Amino acid sequence: MTSVDAYAAELLEGLNEPQRHAVQHPGGPLLVIAGAGSGKTRVLTHRVAYLVRTGQCGLGEILAVTFTNKAAAELRHRVGDLLGRSTRGLWVATFHSACARILRVEAEKLGYSRTFTIYDSDDSKRLVKRCLEAEGADTKRFTPNAVRNQISDHKNRLRSVQQAQDLAAGHYDRTVADTYARYQQQLVANNAMDFDDLMARTVDLFERYPDVRERYRRAFKHVLVDEYQDTNPAQYRFLQLLCMDDPMHQAGPSGGGAGRDATGPGDDTDALTAPLAGEEPGHRNLMVVGDDAQSIYGFRSADIRNILDFEDDFPDAEVIKLEQNYRSTQHILDAANGLIAHNSNQRPKHLFTEQGEGEDVRVRALPDDHAEARWVVAEIERLAGEGTPLGDMAVLYRTNALSRAIETSLTQAELDYQVIGGVRFFDRAEVKDALSYLAWLHNPANTVAFARVVNRPRRGIGDTTVGRILSHAESTGVTPLEVVANPAAAGLKTAAVRAVGAFADQIAELREKLFGGPDEVGAGGTGSGDDLRIADLVEDVLRVTGYRAELEASEDPQDEGRLENLDQLHAYAEEFDAEAATPEDDAFHALDRFLQQTALLSDADQKADGPEGQVTLMTLHNAKGLEYDAVFLVGLEDGIFPHSRAIDSGELEEERRLAYVGITRARRHLAITWARRRAMYGPPQSQVPSRFLRELPHEAMDDLSVEATSGRPAPGDAVRGRRDLSSIGRIGRSPSRPGGPPRDLSSLGLKRGSDLVSSKAEAEPSPTWAPGQRVRHVKFDAGEVLRMDGDVVVVRFDDAGEKRLIAGFARLEPLA
Repeated sequence: MTSVDAYAAELLEGLNEPQRHAVQHPGGPLLVIAGAGSGKTRVLTHRVAYLVRTGQCGLGEILAVTFTNKAAAELRHRVGDLLGRSTRGLWVATFHSACARILRVEAEKLGYSRTFTIYDSDDSKRLVKRCLEAEGADTKRFTPNAVRNQISDHKNRLRSVQQAQDLAAGHYDRTVADTYARYQQQLVANNAMDFDDLMARTVDLFERYPDVRERYRRAFKHVLVDEYQDTNPAQYRFLQLLCMDDPMHQAGPSGGGAGRDATGPGDDTDALTAPLAGEEPGHRNLMVVGDDAQSIYGFRSADIRNILDFEDDFPDAEVIKLEQNYRSTQHILDAANGLIAHNSNQRPKHLFTEQGEGEDVRVRALPDDHAEARWVVAEIERLAGEGTPLGDMAVLYRTNALSRAIETSLTQAELDYQVIGGVRFFDRAEVKDALSYLAWLHNPANTVAFARVVNRPRRGIGDTTVGRILSHAESTGVTPLEVVANPAAAGLKTAAVRAVGAFADQIAELREKLFGGPDEVGAGGTGSGDDLRIADLVEDVLRVTGYRAELEASEDPQDEGRLENLDQLHAYAEEFDAEAATPEDDAFHALDRFLQQTALLSDADQKADGPEGQVTLMTLHNAKGLEYDAVFLVGLEDGIFPHSRAIDSGELEEERRLAYVGITRARRHLAITWARRRAMYGPPQSQVPSRFLRELPHEAMDDLSVEATSGRPAPGDAVRGRRDLSSIGRIGRSPSRPGGPPRDLSSLGLKRGSDLVSSKAEAEPSPTWAPGQRVRHVKFDAGEVLRMDGDVVVVRFDDAGEKRLIAGFARLEPLA
């Protein structure tokens, strides 16, 4: 046996048969359906090591893409352990980081400089707000966050400004499209890109420049993608351009993807991209790993069809299923298997484990939300007394509003907890201020950063002055830095000229430190402050601007916390200097990489392993990728989970996948609760159990769980005034046993959304609507019917945009 063969055999030790099969895949397209807890990261890391050690490619010829920087760092570290050497040269990154790296080299082809600024979500929202105001839009109706999300969706679906305007129907959509146009113009003028631009502009680069595309296609002989079920159309198109044969003939994944979404239903997708004659065949060495049952980010433009239709785009693809779970006990897996089996749009799989059956899953009905919280906390105390650390327990919920009662009970019990999803470190105001100073020093054209810092700390420069500076810069084609160097030219009053002049002196001192000498105003600079560390620059910013002095002089206890946060930023910069800086970096380029690194940090990266002594509270969306010994799923009531929006639109499958994700976070203990009465948005209201509870298999639950899912009043509960809900199929007794307990869950009348629709149809046929017909809705007002999807009618409302409604429940009225 050769040394290569021996090493390959060593790599395969400890893998189960499907895992070995995936690692040894001979090449070409490969889809790995990796069930929850089935060791997908192990497969990815062993695959990379196997490719390198068997000589199929070098480290620098592999692109491994993940969705968080934390996952990328873990993958890189584990590959290094397997190889026993440095992984320098391996491209392992998030989609956005990989694209940012490509654009730093190629941006000039798209009209940007290589030192373009990356706007994070806060910067983006601030610029959207300014664009809305410039359009004369009411920012209370057109909230910057909502409009930014709409623009993000357009970009993730690769819709240009023109395509967004062509698709706009109604005043709301047109306002969004016009704001999109102004917003994009401002980004270009600021030499900036937002997160979505990183993907969209890279796709644009590859489509417009065949030579660039071919260079990267040849560079990456193998492309591996984690969490493939979460890819959006732009990410799919990026992979298509890198790996597929003749990608310029491809308009998107079969059944709809980037191409169809970009142009709208029924449009000619061939017009999107022109064929390219003589393009070299793609290597097609694309390995994607994911689980359609964990696709829960549709609201972020993720398209589950990318994973469901993979073989339509790669007919010769091999599909391998990883079904052996190494995390949970069998009863927990049986609950997950039974639940997800009710989804029709899926790749069937059956999770199993060799860890034994374990405890039964427990479902409990509590009188109200406070009783629910007390029960959960009592169970946490019981498990802690039996030896389960608080840090290995989590309470998961559909919406953040459900955390209040749990937090109160935990506080009363004097149990420490952390809430994931609060204000993250890099979003805290004082940290954003310091980073904005650095961003403006790096890129004087960055008007968003300038507007944030020009009066922080307060130095007597009001909004009117800032507006005049920005207006003068735009009208004369210069940067704000050049205006503040000569403020009188902008027509400012004497007091404003003095204040702006003092600010200009501070910035000049900082830029001199950055560039290692006097800097020409307005120049981008190439950087010559070789000895300046980023940590020193952070401290200089806080000192020279007076930011630290103002906080130190304050008697507000909160300012002490702000100083601590700035100290943590300084410590973070020191870590960057020690770990990420390279000898060839000068201060300017080190700052460039530091700003890029901080901008690309995501919420998921902040979910680092929590303190051992704290119970974790978070939404189910935040729980993806995590695991705990004990998990409590709370608030399982119709209208809460599944959410009322999903019930109204008939789109329950993603909600069911979200419940599946929650269940599979648990290793040993799983409890699910619902409250008969809950105060969510006003006085307490009667609740009914989630329809998902009916779908849990009997054999996975304890004896009390069946009764808890019934929705029947517990002994002693008051029932006066409760409306009989059995007519809509949510609760009810078996007609053959009017006074006794139900025989099984199905006799309770708990129905899925599809059952509700079919039951309604038996009573009276659902109305049908013709495309083009004008209708009115009690909430969304007037709109036009686009199409019927079975019992769902799709309507584009004039003001509210496109909505999917169950025809039998929508109460639409025809308009003449």
